[in-house]
Amino acid sequence: MTYEEVLALPPFGVAREEKQAMLKEELLHLTQYHQAHCAPYARMMDTVGFSPRRVGRAEDIPFLPVRLFKEMELCSVTKEAVFKTMTSSGTTGQQVSKIFLDRETATNQQKTLVRIVSDWTGRSRMPMLIIDCPSVVRNRAMFSARGAGILGFSIFGRKKLYALNDAMELQTDAIRAFLAEHAGERILIFGFTFMVWQHFCKALKAAGERLPLENAVLIHGGGWKKLAAKAVSPAAFRAALQEVCGAVEVADYYGMVEQTGCIYLECEHGHLHASTYSDVIVRRAADFSPAPFGERGIIEVVSLLPKSYPGHALLTEDEGIVLGEDDCPCGRKGKYFKVVGRLKHAELRGCSDTYAAAFK
Repeated sequence: MTYEEVLALPPFGVAREEKQAMLKEELLHLTQYHQAHCAPYARMMDTVGFSPRRVGRAEDIPFLPVRLFKEMELCSVTKEAVFKTMTSSGTTGQQVSKIFLDRETATNQQKTLVRIVSDWTGRSRMPMLIIDCPSVVRNRAMFSARGAGILGFSIFGRKKLYALNDAMELQTDAIRAFLAEHAGERILIFGFTFMVWQHFCKALKAAGERLPLENAVLIHGGGWKKLAAKAVSPAAFRAALQEVCGAVEVADYYGMVEQTGCIYLECEHGHLHASTYSDVIVRRAADFSPAPFGERGIIEVVSLLPKSYPGHALLTEDEGIVLGEDDCPCGRKGKYFKVVGRLKHAELRGCSDTYAAAFK
């Protein structure tokens, strides 16, 4: 199948048997493609003794540790074909991942994000409030994870307002004028979790302000490690948000720059969902064998999207639990799961977490 044919499938409407057969074939195809086009990846596959004949399911595709992209520049296109370089977030002194995109992969990232998020928001573009400052997206040639997230989600915005100035101060008067202009319309709010907490929730509460956002949906991601250290649970986060914004709809998401585009959005039952175009595998730390549903282990993310770099099967530094497949009460097909934390000794790396390191 071409990726266009994959994208034509419903984002949460393909049942297990069909999806797993497709994942196995397409991931195997991507593995062989990257073997042929990325010499360091080919050497790694030779080292692990990869053989297509031994691939009976998606779980048999060799994975790369996500940290490897901090150590090596892995690319399956020529330098001339690189359209955009994505970088992960990192605190001062940390190495960052570099992800090389050609135009085809960059376009497919955007198309994939639209297919996934539109299942939550609908197809109409909405007035959009971005909980960040304008300067974060100014370097279009080399996107940080934070800037990439904002630009990726901006496609869902019809008219956009940055809630913060470049000094990270909340622009309450501008926000009120924006809400008045779009009174009665559904508003999309996007921000990284710690940014929303530190510069929106806390700033509004400290100023004694309350914004009428009952007709809004907030999509946010990253930053839970820092908030957990402050004893802020997801429930407490939502409660604090609703105290200053009313009954705003809230959806968390899980994703990473190494597989930008294939995000995992939270449904109304609090479950993160894998789309048709990606999947999650939880592996036991002892031997990396796949863990059954309900067992805690290391999260592997697989995606049919990456063609310009070998990022189709990545072992993350997060722990999680697959809760089930095809039977979430929300009605969406595919695996649904939860993230339970970072692996011990894994570095602080999320775009929201690394910014949060400044607030100790």
